[in-house]
Parts: sequence; C-alpha cells; structure tokens
Amino acid sequence: MKKSLLAAGLLAASFQASAVVPGGDSCGWGNMLFEGQSGLPMHVLASTTNGTSGNASFGMTSGTNGCSADGTLTYGGKPMIDLGAIMDEFSEDVARGHGDALRTVAVALNIEAQDRATFDAVMHENFAVIFPSEEVTADQAMAAVLDVMKADTRLSKYAA
Repeated sequence: MKKSLLAAGLLAASFQASAVVPGGDSCGWGNMLFEGQSGLPMHVLASTTNGTSGNASFGMTSGTNGCSADGTLTYGGKPMIDLGAIMDEFSEDVARGHGDALRTVAVALNIEAQDRATFDAVMHENFAVIFPSEEVTADQAMAAVLDVMKADTRLSKYAA
C-alpha cells in the first residue's frame, strides 16, 4: 500500500510540470484545430493531434504550421520528482540507508537495479548534505540528492 501511495504521489507531481511547447505555443495542426479553446482537455487534444501526426516536427523543420525552432526551450514547472509528498519517509529512509521511499526515488531517477544498493549507500553516507537542517525543503533536498549523485562516479550518469 505504501509503495502505491508513494508512486502515485510522484506521478501526480510529474503531471504538475509544464514546459514551453517546442516549436512555439501556436505550433501544429492541433493548435490550429483547437484554436481559441482552453483548459487541460483541449491542450491534451492539441498535443495528441500534433504528436500522432508528426506535423509539429514537420512544421519546425520546414518553418510551416505556425512552428519555429528559433526560440530557446524553457521549463517553468516543478522537478519531475517532488519529495514534498514523501519528505518525512524519505529522510527516515536516507538516515537508515534503505526503505520504500528511498527505493521509489531511485526508480523515479531511472537508477538501474544493479546500482540501487550504491544509491542507497551514497544517500545514507550523505544524509547531512541532503538534510543539513530540519528546515530543509523538498526542493532543496532533491537538489542536494542530484548534487551528491553528480559528485559520485558510480551515480553521476543518472544525474546528467
């Protein structure tokens, strides 16, 4: 049950992310078909139309369909892994060096099964870096996790 709740929390957090649309915010036939519409269902339909027909990619390469590849891609959302929902359990697992929350984060970071014991050990060894105080936020903890991974030769490939 705990694993399902942790996975659901991370998945829900990933749906809160948003990005500037490649090719521009008016790129592709989906945007043309649903022009003037708003709301999540319309955005999903426009994106699905663009993705399934490949017209946005064509538009970016040919400069048609309202598309352009001139701009810089940006990301204005939250990280794909939001520790907020599991922060207490995650900090306890890092302190112990094992546990469901630690494993959930490892899976969410695409750490291969053969490297998860290393991940657990490295996180445990760096508990004070990840959680320097009781006031550390979930975003700060996640940034520290990634910094620790980048500094470790065995885990750096997952934090690129």
